[in-house]
Amino acid sequence: MNLTDVIGSIGAACTTLAFVPQVIKIWRARSAKDVSLPMYVIFTLGVIFWLGYGLMLNSTPIIAANVVTLVLAFAVITMKLKFD
Repeated sequence: MNLTDVIGSIGAACTTLAFVPQVIKIWRARSAKDVSLPMYVIFTLGVIFWLGYGLMLNSTPIIAANVVTLVLAFAVITMKLKFD
């Protein structure tokens, strides 16, 4: 792995893992009333495009981060629809 991939992987890990506390908080509280559904829908569309971009570039850090972020974003949207 070259330095560019290392830096990309660290950045991807940080921005992706930032969603974990939100998912956990919503799950434990069984409430997402303070979460903006339109924001998460727009964000998720952006993640889908980033994933497509990563696939076109065959960039493992971009692909991996966006797959995980997509799962977490869908989890938030699903809980928002289910709990609120």
